[in-house]
This record gives sequence, structure tokens and C-alpha cells, in this order.
Amino acid sequence: MIVIGIGGGSGSGKTTFVNKLINSLSPKSVSLISQDAYYKHNPQIAETERKKMNYDHPEAIEWSLLEKHITSLQKGDTVQQPVYSMLTCLRTDQQVTISPNKVLIVEGILILTQPEIRDLMSIKIFIDADADHRLMRVVKRDMEERGRDIDQVMTRYLNTVRPMHEQFIEPSKRFADIIVPVGGDNHVAIDLLSQYIAAQLSNSA
Repeated sequence: MIVIGIGGGSGSGKTTFVNKLINSLSPKSVSLISQDAYYKHNPQIAETERKKMNYDHPEAIEWSLLEKHITSLQKGDTVQQPVYSMLTCLRTDQQVTISPNKVLIVEGILILTQPEIRDLMSIKIFIDADADHRLMRVVKRDMEERGRDIDQVMTRYLNTVRPMHEQFIEPSKRFADIIVPVGGDNHVAIDLLSQYIAAQLSNSA
């Protein structure tokens, strides 16, 4: 199994890059795990307080469960990925079945910050984007998908997104094997990476 870790700042274009990479490969040969599914479940905390929590800090993620799931998939076992709601800031009662495959993509803003997760990766990729581009994407996503108004988005960006990016995410770039500028719009990087993965799979067949 080839494990591809894809990190980068919030709004950097990771999702677009991941989708285009999967489409450039054989989609049936790729499984995908998102770091966002592994936010800690805190039902004991009131909803108003949960929504104020810092979700861009590494401590917000249940890394041990993510590590366990990646390891299980590498062993050929199926796992049940949690489903996390950014509206309630809780895990839902649903789960997503992830089956082992030839390629596993693990994506998320903090995915390259943890050595125990990095050690499981065959290839580490960092999606790079200018701060103003990331901000525009964050504003659009948080208003459309997470029910926040512009004041809430900007407050969160200034208080947590930007400082956490500078403290944790940007420094994790040094662990990347490949740094990809402009995310999903970088067709050359997607083509080269898909060719490399295809060659690796062919050599291991």
C-alpha cells in the first residue's frame, strides 16, 4: 500500500488537489481518509463552548485513532471512520467504512505535524498557497458549509486560523517530500505524481 500524506493550510486547495489526483488514478484503487473526521468528540462540553474551541491546534485531533486506522488499513483490515459535524462540533452516530486499497490518501491541515503519522507515509506532500488566497477560500467555505457569518469567520481566522498556521502548519512544510504551489490548479504536479504512483504500483505488482 502506498500511503500519501497531503497537508497544507486551511483553504490552500487540498480538497481540489486530492480529487483531481484520485481522478487521474484509477478511483477504485484509492482510499481516502480525512483528518477532519478525527476531531475529538466532546459531548460533555456545551455547544456554545465547543464552537469557540481551537480546531486548528494539533490537540484538537485524536491522533491515536487515526494512527490505528492507518495501521489497520496497511495490514489489510477495514476500518470505520468517524463522521464529524462542523455544525454541532461533535461526531455523529454515522461511520464511513474505509477498505484497504493499493493507495491510501490521508489529508488534512495538520497531517504533517505528527511524527507518528508521518512515519506511516510513503510520500509527504504540502499544498502551498498565498495567505490571501487561503483567506478567500476559508471565508467562502465557512459561510456556505459551516453556517458562520463574515464576522465569525474573520474572528476565527485572526484568533486561530492564522496564528496556528504560522505556529504549526507552515513549519510542517519542511517534512514534505514535495511542495505543490497553487494546489488543484497545478496540473503538472498532479500528472507527475500520478505517473510516479502508477510506476510504483507497477513495480510492486
